Amino acid sequence: MERIIRLFPLWACALSAVAYFIPAPFAEMKAAIVPLLAIIMFSMGLTLSLDDFKRVLYMPKLVISGLLLQYTVMPLAALAVARLLQLNPALLVGLILVGACPGGTASNVITYLARGNVALSISLTSLSTVLAVVLTPAITLFIAGASIEVPAAKMLVSILYIVIFPVVSGLVLRHLFSHIITKFEAYLPFIAVSAIVVIIAVITALNVAQFSRFGVAVLLAVMLHNAIGMLAGYGAAWLLGYRARECRTLAIEVGMQNSGLAVALAIKHFSAAAALPGAMFSIWHNISGSVMAYFWSRED
Repeated sequence: MERIIRLFPLWACALSAVAYFIPAPFAEMKAAIVPLLAIIMFSMGLTLSLDDFKRVLYMPKLVISGLLLQYTVMPLAALAVARLLQLNPALLVGLILVGACPGGTASNVITYLARGNVALSISLTSLSTVLAVVLTPAITLFIAGASIEVPAAKMLVSILYIVIFPVVSGLVLRHLFSHIITKFEAYLPFIAVSAIVVIIAVITALNVAQFSRFGVAVLLAVMLHNAIGMLAGYGAAWLLGYRARECRTLAIEVGMQNSGLAVALAIKHFSAAAALPGAMFSIWHNISGSVMAYFWSRED
């Protein structure tokens, strides 16, 4: 099961290739994107406990540093990269959405594989997800509002329904029925990975024409964006005097976004083209994260 999950980028590329050449059946699944993301967030909630939030009390400086980097470096880097590569307004807002989203659940797995601080990773992912209700629409409006109309209030409501309610529901169920949840907890990452693979394939099918025109530019933008986040996270932790474990963790948390949320928000409030950066980011950040985890795990 773990090997299947770790090969997520391969499955995403394979199904996306099928969707590219046979787009019709996948494009018809557009309405399933938001429910699938809610399933992912519900799965995340089932893996959390109140202790994950209590850990914040024991490492406030680390957590605050990570959150500040998450919600400053990533959206500003997205704007800079989009301007540098002269992306059109739809792709620009899509990349900014990726930067303004919280950390992704995959970062917890990558942190574990990289021998990072898993408790810190879970705490950062959980807190950034809660803060996303306000910060994601607010940051997107502030940065991208001049380029394209941003329905911030509607985005806030969407995040409540897509993220907060499913996560809280999972958290409550975990607290009430932990003895039952633990029996199938090992399968939750597989459910989340399967859902995001389908989401990426649907976005590919909806953007066949966009891929041929902007595919290379968007991929380059995503690679630069991810690299800036990882370098900023590692560098900031190192400058603050933290150990290698914490440096790796902040690098992964800042560089790996909840791009599935960016895709869902783009589809719901903007356009299929705006979802393209999120879909490509979903594939790329897992590849780059896995590569970095491989090298870091071999260090002393």
